Amino acid sequence: MRLLFNLAALAAVIPFVLGQDDCSVSYVYADVSSSVEAAPSSAAYPAGSSTLATSVKASSSAVVSASSLPAASSASTQPASSYTAAGSYPTTSGTSFVIDGEKSYFAGTNSYWIGFLTNNDDVDTVMQHLKESGLEVLRVWGFNDVNTTQSSGTVYYQSFIGDEPTINTGPDGLQRLDYVVKSAEAHGIKLIINFVNNWTDYGGMAAYFNWAGISSNQEWYNNTKAQGQYQKYIKAVVSRYSDSSAVFAWELANEPRCNGCDTSIMTTWIADTSKYIKSLDSKHMVTTGEEGFGLDTGDDGSYPYTYTEGTDFVANCAVPDIDFCTYHLYPSSWSVSPAQAWGNSWIENHGKACAKLGKPCVLEEFGFETDRCTIESSWEATSLQSAGNAGDMYWQYGDTLSNGQTSDDGFTVYYGSDLFDCLVTVHVEAIDAA
Repeated sequence: MRLLFNLAALAAVIPFVLGQDDCSVSYVYADVSSSVEAAPSSAAYPAGSSTLATSVKASSSAVVSASSLPAASSASTQPASSYTAAGSYPTTSGTSFVIDGEKSYFAGTNSYWIGFLTNNDDVDTVMQHLKESGLEVLRVWGFNDVNTTQSSGTVYYQSFIGDEPTINTGPDGLQRLDYVVKSAEAHGIKLIINFVNNWTDYGGMAAYFNWAGISSNQEWYNNTKAQGQYQKYIKAVVSRYSDSSAVFAWELANEPRCNGCDTSIMTTWIADTSKYIKSLDSKHMVTTGEEGFGLDTGDDGSYPYTYTEGTDFVANCAVPDIDFCTYHLYPSSWSVSPAQAWGNSWIENHGKACAKLGKPCVLEEFGFETDRCTIESSWEATSLQSAGNAGDMYWQYGDTLSNGQTSDDGFTVYYGSDLFDCLVTVHVEAIDAA
């Protein structure tokens, strides 16, 4: 998912979470000018674009000056501790997952902001609440790219300022992600970690543009310079956690699209990148992070089923080094209705496609603005009951931490709320009973 922010609200935001999404919202942002943009005109995106205007609540916390961070090179140093934990690495068995030695369907969620928190206790609180709730997998942003000088206290992972990009392995860089992995290991939570954003939130592919001499995402996929740096960043992240049993999977990008492109461009990029990741780490799974666009199975002629965004769900899922397939669900953003019925068909059709391919499907993001318990729990039940689907992850997790509640983007489900009980507690019970 992609979020667009109210710039006035961001002026008060320098605390709590450091970053932003697709799906992303957070408290301490990596440079407003490069990471957050004003809401575009309706002409800027097709009817199916995942866009959402929102504001962010302010909070306060101590931050480390960005100017004090080391200018780490792309040959990033390793974290002080080895991220090795007891337990087997998650894997697949046909259209199912095997987690900690057990074949099962999983319930999970998304938190783009957790890697930008500066208070370790807050990270531990989230992990403990996930564990207590039965949420097994958490998807986090493994990227935070900037191309302008950052203000004091901003967490960022990669900078495109200067002649060559630098990867920040300092205390306000990848060391924040280090703690997320460490805490996940301690609490038995598995992580999906991605490497770049299709959207401009937290930099995204657009952060590469000026340095690489390109001007669009379409060019990014085939640009040697951009892909070279992208792979350097992947290596820097993967090498830190290649032995960690907390890693569920590496993910190529958040909602990759190539609007108007031949689908072969995206499929080739997925094949090349997944093969590269497997060369670095053969122990962990790899997935795409795509939305599921471009599907003939059950095609009703609506925008998400078309190939407009340059993606072919089946072809991408069939790539040998892709272990499982992802798809998202946002009826309002995609202008499809009725939400509940359309969503259930979307879920069933992707499950059928995955079953035919012999790989698991994950409903990796989903959300709706009204009657959420009824509609979203229906989607969860359909996913659980549909062949080919092996997990679902609602967008997004919310909690009350040291600086108050995490950001509400209109889709947030807060721990302990009635909606949380509906979408998590009841759902986990249904999974356990299945």
